[in-house]
Amino acid sequence: MNSMGMSAALEGAVGYRAVQKADEEVLVRQAQAGIRPAFEELVRRYDRDVLRLALNLLRGSEDARDIYQEVFLRAYRNLSRFRFECSFYTWIYRIATNVCLDHLRRKGTRREEQAPQLEGADGAAPDFFDQQMEHRAAANPEHRLLGQELGEHITAALDGLSPRERMVFELKHYEGLKLRAIGDILGTSEETVKNSLFRATRKLRASLDGVR
Repeated sequence: MNSMGMSAALEGAVGYRAVQKADEEVLVRQAQAGIRPAFEELVRRYDRDVLRLALNLLRGSEDARDIYQEVFLRAYRNLSRFRFECSFYTWIYRIATNVCLDHLRRKGTRREEQAPQLEGADGAAPDFFDQQMEHRAAANPEHRLLGQELGEHITAALDGLSPRERMVFELKHYEGLKLRAIGDILGTSEETVKNSLFRATRKLRASLDGVR
């Protein structure tokens, strides 16, 4: 490679590293200006999160792959509408949850029920489910088998939730998000999220009653 070629390659590498290190707002503004590597870097930062969310919700690799592609296609088409009123993370998750909800509804998942009064419940995550997730990760072969069977029961129980109940439960328990963050993503109040989580938890408890 001649000196000019080496110089161009070096400049390209330096430019790529600069894009990688740029803060999120700079990347978004660059992407809005049509700088493709900036958008590609945003995709790289969040693609695993979006794919994990889709896999958790849809339980199918083909559906999840389609959702993943649709999310970033929508993000690219609507990037000019992003006004920095929330983080890009919240914005991309909002797109992802909307796409997933649309997909779940098209699959004929039943409608949500009217939100009940909590009657003193605080909407906190039940210890039971956290314990079951630990069982699934146990190293003992017998525990792994029991965990696999339990996982099948949990998956079936999740299928009995409405799309929004399932979304809230997944974002809370599998994504580890706080209720306020979930509300921001879903465009609703923290109290509404608590109601949905309470309903989901109650239904799952009923479905998994006696399963240990």
